[in-house]
Amino acid sequence: AEIEKTILVIGSHDLTLDLMAQFLSHHDRRLASANVGSQGGLVALRRGEAHFAGSHLLNPDTGEYNISYIRQYMPNIPVKIVALVGREQGLIVKKGNPKGIKGLGDLSRHDVQFVNRQRGAGTRVLLDYHLNLMTISQSSIVGYLQEEYTHLGVAAAVASGRADCGLGIAAAAQALDLDFVPLFQERYDLVIPREHAESDLLAPLFGLLADTAFRKAVSQLTGYD
Repeated sequence: AEIEKTILVIGSHDLTLDLMAQFLSHHDRRLASANVGSQGGLVALRRGEAHFAGSHLLNPDTGEYNISYIRQYMPNIPVKIVALVGREQGLIVKKGNPKGIKGLGDLSRHDVQFVNRQRGAGTRVLLDYHLNLMTISQSSIVGYLQEEYTHLGVAAAVASGRADCGLGIAAAAQALDLDFVPLFQERYDLVIPREHAESDLLAPLFGLLADTAFRKAVSQLTGYD
């Protein structure tokens, strides 16, 4: 009975999913999530392994989020796309920013240790897109191959001293009392196969999106719209 009331989300990590889990627990639903990155989430949907995925994959040619990747990874599956939040991405740095890191250009400094997100994560796609625009070589970045699977994982690496900085969301920096260098605004979507979007299981989720208390809780997260 508990499994039948569990909504499974696989994909990109976002703090609003944690809030969603708290709110859904009051509506006789349980939200279970696995953080495998945006591309991994779309593959999971194609395999029928989840009810929805969180995704923020930027198409470098069009500047559009998610649509082209959904067509690529899920060509024959009708989906509903919910533009859930806008959020701020930037460099998470140590308190006081002791190394004076101001932007992506500082990542190629030999005295700056970086921590990256895993291959297939929307944040890594965003990073590679801007590195390419700035003609910064990945091989010039110390720590480019050091990977974490969540924004909080990146923040924890910085907080522990394992890295000087990493690309992530402002709320993750705030959660671990770190500083943040804002760089980009992005969109985070929920990708929901139509068969699940129209199911009773997910009905409370759509009710939540219009819930004033939930929207207020999201808006109070640092860097969220």
